[in-house]
Amino acid sequence: MRPAAFLTILVLLQASRPSSAQESLSGQLRTVGIEQRLNTQIPLDLLFHDESGQAVRLGAYFGSGPVILVLAYYRCPMLCTQVLNGLVDAIGPLTVEPGEHFQVVVVSFDARERPELAAAKKAAYLGRYGRPYTGGGWHFLTGPEDSITRLTSAVGFRYTYDPDKDQYAHASGIMILTPQGRLSRYFYGISFPSNDVRLSLVEASAGKIGSPVDQIVLLCYHFDPRTGKYTFAIMSLVRLGGILTLLILGGFVARSWWNDWRRKRQLPPTRE
Repeated sequence: MRPAAFLTILVLLQASRPSSAQESLSGQLRTVGIEQRLNTQIPLDLLFHDESGQAVRLGAYFGSGPVILVLAYYRCPMLCTQVLNGLVDAIGPLTVEPGEHFQVVVVSFDARERPELAAAKKAAYLGRYGRPYTGGGWHFLTGPEDSITRLTSAVGFRYTYDPDKDQYAHASGIMILTPQGRLSRYFYGISFPSNDVRLSLVEASAGKIGSPVDQIVLLCYHFDPRTGKYTFAIMSLVRLGGILTLLILGGFVARSWWNDWRRKRQLPPTRE
């Protein structure tokens, strides 16, 4: 029994030890993630191809309004699709739309992918969004390795390729950029609250889109970069309340002064 028991222990110990392949994958995954680089200017001179195969500069999509940037690869079996689904679900309820108020730019980080794949993805997500007339505001790009590397490095998007599965390990999220191409906000995960995305677009546009109510809401909320969400800011509300109180008191004093002045004018002149 002793040799058999000893052999069993050796087998269990070997099974419990991670293989070199597992250790290698674990090491690679530690390099995957999204590092926030707020207010960083991305390189707008990068060359890509749009979904029609036309050569374009990244800067062509900036200048008129904020930009939602998504880094994904079109053959991704699951995660990238979930990110794009989450984006459509987030902007679907909004009154602002791609093309008129902001741009959606999706860039593949797989240099092997071609415009045909990008065109198919664009058609699929325009169909899911349900507003085909906004097609001019959706852009699905492919490009060479150097352009991809420069863009992903600028925004802090780290990924790694697994040759055994022919897939990329990567994090999930979207980024909001100003019309000038500066990183304004990051949202992590595959589900993005519509209200937060709306506020981030208003903020990135410097108030050029959205309603006056949105500006008031932004005073009451602040963005937490750790969670990628807007949270209620009590001090902002206190300041806003103080301003409103001063305005009300000022209006009351002005009205009282006006009434007194009118009353004095209506009094008959005194006779000596």
